[in-house]
Amino acid sequence: MLKVGGIALALTGLGLAGYLEARDSYGAMPSLAGASQWLNSPPLDAPALKGKVVLVDFWTWDCINCQRSLPHVNDWARRYADQGLVVVGVHTPEYDYEHDVATLRDKVATLGIGYPVAVDNDHRVWNAWGNQFWPAHYFVDRTGQVRHVHFGEGDYTGQEQVLKALLDEKG
Repeated sequence: MLKVGGIALALTGLGLAGYLEARDSYGAMPSLAGASQWLNSPPLDAPALKGKVVLVDFWTWDCINCQRSLPHVNDWARRYADQGLVVVGVHTPEYDYEHDVATLRDKVATLGIGYPVAVDNDHRVWNAWGNQFWPAHYFVDRTGQVRHVHFGEGDYTGQEQVLKALLDEKG
């Protein structure tokens, strides 16, 4: 399990989370295997993603903070795909009504999400990653190591700089 939740929470409380650099390491990418199904993709796992830079975005469709961050995530997914970026959305519901997969499928289409989305209705992926926040962005390098985390809205310029730095690295 990724042990960043408590560390990141402490850093967030100190106002330092945005200053983490892409050189930081949080260990190997945790599993995505707990997803009950996938939208826009067959199931993905760490071996399938090796050699790619991965942005794992924990979100839920009725979260206003997620709604505000999704245009940035969508933009990065489109602009950097040809450079090796794979965005993986992990939809982990906060409310009971967000468990409805048909509604989620409609929301994914309405929001213009074309990248893979793991349906995490049972919070298995959430728990495997030790996540505690919506939205939460985990940046994984080409070797499968989590190198940066960002919780909540904002610092989109800084997050994009992390993406660019990871894409520039040779894995």
